Amino acid sequence: MTSLRFPLHVTAALAGAMLLSACAAVQPTKPGDNAEFQPSMPPQPVPQAQNNGGIYQVAHAQGLFEDYKARRVGDILTVILAENTNAQKSASTSTNKDSTLELGNLEAFGGPARRGGRPLFSASNNSSRDFDGGGDSSQSNRLDGEITVTVAEVLPNGNLVVQGEKWLGINQGEEFVRFRGIVRPVDVTTNNTVLSTQVANTRVYYGGTGVLADSNTPGWITRFFNSGWWPF
Repeated sequence: MTSLRFPLHVTAALAGAMLLSACAAVQPTKPGDNAEFQPSMPPQPVPQAQNNGGIYQVAHAQGLFEDYKARRVGDILTVILAENTNAQKSASTSTNKDSTLELGNLEAFGGPARRGGRPLFSASNNSSRDFDGGGDSSQSNRLDGEITVTVAEVLPNGNLVVQGEKWLGINQGEEFVRFRGIVRPVDVTTNNTVLSTQVANTRVYYGGTGVLADSNTPGWITRFFNSGWWPF
């Protein structure tokens, strides 16, 4: 029985790769640790140089015939999560090739070329090749619920960049939903809601932290041996 011995620099490189693979799988630990999903606050109104006592404020203006749908930075919008994807792929390949080669003996000086009574140049060959391959793959995902986000930016064409997150503490862990995307104002209903299927460039994250999430996560050594860092 033999034992494997690695040089010191190789051992250090393997340890570093293990740590990197472990860090890649770290989940969010607290609300607000990612700036892309933090709520956006409305801009503060700029006081005018001359104030004649009017109560009209540009930043908080509301038309008499307008509804209260989100349209400015800091406004709140409810996104109805209705994500349902199904993907299936099947592939099958079959090839077959047969070949036969026969070469007769050459003739020279009026007769076949022979040596010791045996033909010198006659040959024959038969070959056959078959290949069969197939594969199937399927995946299904579904996410239902609601999340209320804020308008982070109003684009020049009027579309709204929305982002937000929701955290829910359950027993010994926390569940979170994070959402970010671009919404057309025309898709926002009178109830100030929009379907997630109508949001462009959508990024939805659902996960959890705590004891339950840790128990469903493989250890860092297992992740290393299942990652691309392991050469075997």
